[in-house]
Amino acid sequence: MTVRRRSFSRRTRRWLALALAGALALAVVLAVVLARSASPPTRVVTIPRADRGASTALLRAAEALDYRPSSEPGAGRIESAPAAAAPSPIARDLLPVGSPAPPFRLRTPTGVAVSLHDLRGKAVLLEFFATWCPHCAAEAPHLATLYARLPHDRYAFVAVNADDEDAPSVLAYHVWFGLPFPALLDPRPATVRFPAHGGLGPVSSRYRVAAYPTFYVLDPRGRIVWRSDGEQPDALLLRELRRAAG
Repeated sequence: MTVRRRSFSRRTRRWLALALAGALALAVVLAVVLARSASPPTRVVTIPRADRGASTALLRAAEALDYRPSSEPGAGRIESAPAAAAPSPIARDLLPVGSPAPPFRLRTPTGVAVSLHDLRGKAVLLEFFATWCPHCAAEAPHLATLYARLPHDRYAFVAVNADDEDAPSVLAYHVWFGLPFPALLDPRPATVRFPAHGGLGPVSSRYRVAAYPTFYVLDPRGRIVWRSDGEQPDALLLRELRRAAG
């Protein structure tokens, strides 16, 4: 015997269809929310003017690194402190105050040459850094702000990658922080790529770099007037640069 089932009324079918559509819409919304919470937000960066000549291959290699600055407890606290809060240098044999800064001619990741001799007549802040260094990452935005405060006809900033890192690594770091001053490669015969650690390049060795970051302030004649390592108060760097400029 065949039993004939009673069909739903038109009104009931309409309510069931609405309920099903609502459930599907809710499922889609939940899926989007979960996907967004699982993926980090997209970070939009502006390529600094110095890096706009980079080749497509170099830009792609830098992008493939998916660079993110590292951090550690305590990093980034001293920059806003008074000048007197500066720590003593870690290295005991940094080049002495009053000595001439060793000359160099190095290139940016895009191949632009920068010579220390070309900066004569300006007070110069030299920073030796590594892209994986959390203290360098903490310093970077402060250095960019400090550079923007000073007249560029009297002051120059130069960052030298001291850890033998390759062009894509340094470019990724430079673009991430949007640095308005040059970052230079100091390579050995075989370079490393972020996040690997390398070793001192030849120029960094001559400057006796033993910790990241290491800073030197030079007067307009190219003589060392101040040096230290580790993170530094902004007020101290500004004071020493103004003293160097005279």
